[in-house]
Amino acid sequence: MDQRLLVATHNQGKLLEYSKLLQDLPLALTYLDELGVREEVAETGNTFAANAVLKAQEYATMTGLWTWADDSGLEVDALQGAPGVHSARFAGPAATDQERFEKLLRELHSHPRPWTARFQCVVAIARPGTEAETRTGTLEGTITNAPRGSNGFGYDPVFFVPDHGRTLAELPTSVKNEISHRGRASRHAKELLKLLLEG
Repeated sequence: MDQRLLVATHNQGKLLEYSKLLQDLPLALTYLDELGVREEVAETGNTFAANAVLKAQEYATMTGLWTWADDSGLEVDALQGAPGVHSARFAGPAATDQERFEKLLRELHSHPRPWTARFQCVVAIARPGTEAETRTGTLEGTITNAPRGSNGFGYDPVFFVPDHGRTLAELPTSVKNEISHRGRASRHAKELLKLLLEG
């Protein structure tokens, strides 16, 4: 087998995050830009798992490499699980993080509190010619009525973690990576990768 693992992203920050997590596995990580892959796989699924599987399987077929893909987002109970799979495009395709969480707070304004919510992340691992397998990570919390903290990105400033008494954007990066939905899903997916490598 080609001892490379394709991380299905154009984001070097995400690649670095995963490189640290997977550094003890006998795999060299690569990503889409490094391979010159310009095709975007359309995220047409209506769940995080469906989108992660779509990306993993299509890029594995395209490149012939084992592929790691994820999809994640925020689900708010008062909004029937929105923004969900549309988290990144919730306020329009070119919106900033601040515009997204401001729209979220406007939509929640008329709903009674607490505004319970969770971040979900699904990692899919696909090998060419096989069905992708998935692992999930979840972080439960509530939405605050105003942003707090300057760490993190996306909805982190308005996502309050009761166990830590702070928003994700107020936590040190090391703590955030330990408890985050992506951290949890990634650790489960790493165990799956180990099994597949031994197989």
